[in-house]
Amino acid sequence: MACNPVEDAKNLVGIILKASKLEDRVRNFIESGGIGKELEGRRIIVLALGKAAPAMARGVIQALGRVDGGVVATIRGVDVTGLEGVEVVYGSHPVPDESSIRAGEALLEWAENASDDDVLFVLVSGGGSAIAEVPLDPLTLDDVKATYRALLDSGAPIDEINTVRKHLSKIKGGRLAAARGKGSTLIGLYASDVPGDRLEYIASGPTVPDPTTYHDALRVIELRGIRHRIPAKVLEVLEAGAQGRIPETPKPGDPVFDNTINELVAANVDVLREAGRFLERRGYRVIILTSRLEGEARELGFFLASLSLEALERGIPEKPPLAIIAGGEATVTVSGTSPKGRGGRNTELALAWALRMNYWGAPRGRTAILSMDTDGIDGDSPAAGAVVSPEMIDEAIRAGLDPWRSLYNHDSYTVLAKIGAAVETGPTGSNLNSVTVVLLC
Repeated sequence: MACNPVEDAKNLVGIILKASKLEDRVRNFIESGGIGKELEGRRIIVLALGKAAPAMARGVIQALGRVDGGVVATIRGVDVTGLEGVEVVYGSHPVPDESSIRAGEALLEWAENASDDDVLFVLVSGGGSAIAEVPLDPLTLDDVKATYRALLDSGAPIDEINTVRKHLSKIKGGRLAAARGKGSTLIGLYASDVPGDRLEYIASGPTVPDPTTYHDALRVIELRGIRHRIPAKVLEVLEAGAQGRIPETPKPGDPVFDNTINELVAANVDVLREAGRFLERRGYRVIILTSRLEGEARELGFFLASLSLEALERGIPEKPPLAIIAGGEATVTVSGTSPKGRGGRNTELALAWALRMNYWGAPRGRTAILSMDTDGIDGDSPAAGAVVSPEMIDEAIRAGLDPWRSLYNHDSYTVLAKIGAAVETGPTGSNLNSVTVVLLC
């Protein structure tokens, strides 16, 4: 085959975005299950939260032909057309603000006012934990914001972060389901942005039983060494919960989940398979490593470089042309002494891979990496991710940049943008986690 890894990686961006389109997945799920026939004569309410909330709501509207009310809570910049019959509200991400409280209160109000004949479609996607929030009493927004920041900076994986979040909120950890009118029917449709696709961790699982406890939340804080950064009122609430002085989140078997159906409608592995099919047509052997990639972004980049070099030099695990595909969610640990850079987990992983490949003299023109988030937002940068090759590191050095320093200063976007490696899509209206593809010719 005529192998051009950089161009193939760039072309793959569009394939990934198309495979991540959630309105199609929600519509197809409803139509294939015949759900619409069961809803005649009942009021249909849409409650959607997350970066993909508008797209998922459009899928319900397209499948059923009507909705009778509800609210869509999402971030600014996504497409909110085609949402007649529901209110659109905006929240903040990755840390909640006053708008997130308004969004959470709107969701809670609709749920509480549901009647016996109502069917609530609760559409849940990544980002919902911050976009919609209602803190437990007596917590304030400032308490929650400080806790979110400490967790995000700690390098904790999403399941640990959401274990804490669920125990500070009136809508997370199954509490939105518990708050609804008791005779109503709830259909929760989830689009996964978490490794393992467990519903209780997607946007902190507002409609599913929560197997975690206040004890678990305190354990996360101790494990990550961030107790000194957690507001006193937050610690008081968690300790009161651990002592049984305030109610736990609803657990499996709780009757609040009667008349409740929760289903996964889209996941990262769906995107990985579609990327693999495209690359097979381009002539690559394809290995899908995992959809559960977790760990420090920089270290994962180095690990993937080791796999790449072994394939190039020894044909292990396969000879080129080879595509190594992985999905999941890396983390970036920012210490108190870390310089303030600009970037995210995907640009940091891609830069680390390219630096290690360059250092070990990988053949020029034969390798590239794409690492991007399907929501179009990588950390605090305007990029979704990056397409990088080892020779681009040479370009950066010739331009007077110091890419190694940028890596360790968590400033990956700055250097990659200057050499034309950043991939900028804008908010996509989807959120099926990150995709990383290494191409070897």
